[in-house]
Amino acid sequence: MTEPRTTSSPAPAGPTDTDVRHLRRTLALAERGRGTTHPNPMVGCVIARGDEAVAEGWHERAGGPHAEAAALAAAGERARGATAYVTLEPCAHHGRTPPCADALIAAGVARVVFASPDPDPRVAGAGEARLRSAGVEVVAGALRDEADALNAAYLTHRRLGRPWVRYKTAMTLDGKIATRTGRSRWITGPAARAMVHRWRHQADAVAVGINTLLQDDPALTTRLEGDDAPGRTARKVVFDAIARTPVTARVFDDGPDGAPARVTIVVGPDAPDVRTEALEARGARVLRVPAHQGRPDVAAALRALAADDVVELLLEGGGTLAWSFLAAGAIDRVAWFVAPKLVGGRGASPLAGLGVAGMEAAHALQNAQVRRVGDDLLIEGDLAQRPPETIEETAANAAGEDG
Repeated sequence: MTEPRTTSSPAPAGPTDTDVRHLRRTLALAERGRGTTHPNPMVGCVIARGDEAVAEGWHERAGGPHAEAAALAAAGERARGATAYVTLEPCAHHGRTPPCADALIAAGVARVVFASPDPDPRVAGAGEARLRSAGVEVVAGALRDEADALNAAYLTHRRLGRPWVRYKTAMTLDGKIATRTGRSRWITGPAARAMVHRWRHQADAVAVGINTLLQDDPALTTRLEGDDAPGRTARKVVFDAIARTPVTARVFDDGPDGAPARVTIVVGPDAPDVRTEALEARGARVLRVPAHQGRPDVAAALRALAADDVVELLLEGGGTLAWSFLAAGAIDRVAWFVAPKLVGGRGASPLAGLGVAGMEAAHALQNAQVRRVGDDLLIEGDLAQRPPETIEETAANAAGEDG
């Protein structure tokens, strides 16, 4: 007869070198689900006995088995008495799949080591508590920074109620995003454009402003090459205060994979019904939000998109919309391409708006990295979030100084 596991075991020790090695493997496994698991997180799992990994799995796509379930199925009876390593706290609620905490308990694992706590209100410590109450030793928090970075989009969505936003832009060496005739194709080379298409593939939505749409008429589809072709085309979002988007715009083009275009037009309260009805007849979803300084309120739009399972959003322009996102405290990562080209003239800047009053108020990138992508340079970094009212006050001061 199997003796019940006691709940009065001593406090668990911290992570060992073996724990860290197995956890690093879970991060690599989780990465395989990038672009296919939203709105779920990327999760990897390793079942191990000491140094030996006996089974592994990862969450491949939303609606499919979770990483723990996949690894336990591969381990079978070898899971009993073993340690389960997971990138994220095991879930404790019924969704499209049963709770992973219960599956680990039923499989008889003796110990669970996970990296990140899950802020989803349906989990938020409940998974850890359920495991401990069943007598399973739990070690939490090892490699948390790396695991949090892996699932930055998911964690932002759950904590802030909005998508994680990457702002991508490109400019020439003299700071222009177009020639004097308004032509912007192509600022960057093929390698940079291929990278942007990979970002589109993993995002849930790609957003542009109406001026960009009217000037460039982008299709915003995803075109990958090689084994990943043609790629997943994200939802296309156009910020368009008074619904000027033409029903003939290329954003209504289907993806290269044949998937129907999913288009959301974000309008303000004054958008004429005759235009919004024409866009809806064309197949667009019209999202009407309150106005903020004469434009659709970014924060309200992002809350609505998040409620519709948009976890990661790629912001591709233009400069006025990018400033609106920045002022709303809604840009998490900046990806700024610089092409070794000079065009001259008085072309538009990648970032418009009122700007800040002094350099002390500038938005500095954290963990900034510079690398070469083909012939272009890519500068990437994270933005520390500021309260939107602070940003707007700074902008107002700048406007006063400008006269």
